[in-house]
Amino acid sequence: MDTTNFLSSHGITVRLELLNKPGVFAEVAEVLADEDANLGAIDIIEVAPDKLIRDVTFDITSQGHGQRIIEILKKLENVKVVSFSDPVFLLHVGGKIHIQSKFPLKTRNQLSMAYTPGVAKISQAISEDHTKVNTLTIKNNSVAVVTDGSAILGLGNLGPEAALPVMEGKAMIFKEFADIDAWPICLATQNVEEIITTVKNIAPVFGGINLEDISAPRCFEIESRLKELLDIPVMHDDQHGTAVVILAALKNALKIVKKDIREIRVVVNGVGAAGAACCRILLAAGVRHLLACNRKGVVLAVGEENLDQAKNDLFSCIEATNPVMTLREALHGMDVFIGVSAGNILSIKDLKKMKENKIVFAMANPDPEVNPYEAFKICRVFATGRSDFPNQINNALAFPGIFQGALNVRAKEINEEMKLAASDALANLVSENQLSEEYIIPSVFDKRVVSSVAAAVQEAAHKTRVAREGIGEMVNGT
Repeated sequence: MDTTNFLSSHGITVRLELLNKPGVFAEVAEVLADEDANLGAIDIIEVAPDKLIRDVTFDITSQGHGQRIIEILKKLENVKVVSFSDPVFLLHVGGKIHIQSKFPLKTRNQLSMAYTPGVAKISQAISEDHTKVNTLTIKNNSVAVVTDGSAILGLGNLGPEAALPVMEGKAMIFKEFADIDAWPICLATQNVEEIITTVKNIAPVFGGINLEDISAPRCFEIESRLKELLDIPVMHDDQHGTAVVILAALKNALKIVKKDIREIRVVVNGVGAAGAACCRILLAAGVRHLLACNRKGVVLAVGEENLDQAKNDLFSCIEATNPVMTLREALHGMDVFIGVSAGNILSIKDLKKMKENKIVFAMANPDPEVNPYEAFKICRVFATGRSDFPNQINNALAFPGIFQGALNVRAKEINEEMKLAASDALANLVSENQLSEEYIIPSVFDKRVVSSVAAAVQEAAHKTRVAREGIGEMVNGT
């Protein structure tokens, strides 16, 4: 079976009524095998003397592929297709999140304290001392997940409505992993000034701002300006969450191949939001030889002669319209390839130009830059952004803990030292005796991740004096 097509697979569930006799389900299984559809769960719904009703889940490569299989199943003499559904759509019906009160309103007295007239005392207290909003409202544990829908996952500019399910998912991760209340906010504008003004105006409600799926280069200005305007943490997760996890994974991969981060040669493909942040954090962590490419080729070449300049102002070193070589030429003699760009742009022949013990992070979604099934054969360490291969580089490993740590100390910002600390904390969760080519980064479901990252971020916030200790302590209303 050609596994390449399954790099973008998803599943559907078909309810089938089968004649209750031997061999009937084998006919169904044969159809799925002939159509290269991976068979998943098989659930019995009803059993009767003359029939069986089963829910059969299988992978498909596209809607057209799924529809073709269903039409073939309909033609089987002993099989009736009752219904079919996409589990992903079912999961999203009605949305994935909701608001829930912390206590029920069952008596008139409770209502009078939670709302009028009792709440007036709280409003007056906050009016007299604005810092009390941190302890008397939801603010200090709330994050706004803000997008304009201009760069949704690997899908592009689909607008605010299409962005909402993604932001709901982000809010869900905040709550499930870090117990942070996050609110999806999808703006009906892609104007930089309007976005900045809107976020500034809603900021009093939130303890932090998570920018998401905003296209480059606008995302750089939006984040920079909001950091200047607001006294709460602002982070564009597509940039910094991704960069933090990449660095953690790279540190552990380098332990396996026994190479020094200061000596390795790295090529990064993509200088958009994630790529630029990746370059910055790698240079801050000690990388001294780095090439970065856009669609035209290598537009950033960092070495000893311009290392300090690149650390201080990365974009001043980028020649966006004047590439010095192609990506394929840049791979010659490189130790590390990091892809945050587009899928299926490299071949195994291209990767063979790299040094021995090559480290390849191919993180384009849904399809990596190179076929993983082939890359595993020649790479010492290989990682993707996908959950169905080892070494998933997932920004969900970073942002819940980073924001939890920042909120815990009411940090004014999320700075470079806090991000580096988060990366170290992630890397250190994989012990020396656990470390292997297929385990360089912990799972997002590892219960230690958020608390470890948060603790490291809090410590770095204190060291860099952006933590506001003692502000917002519980008050008695006097």
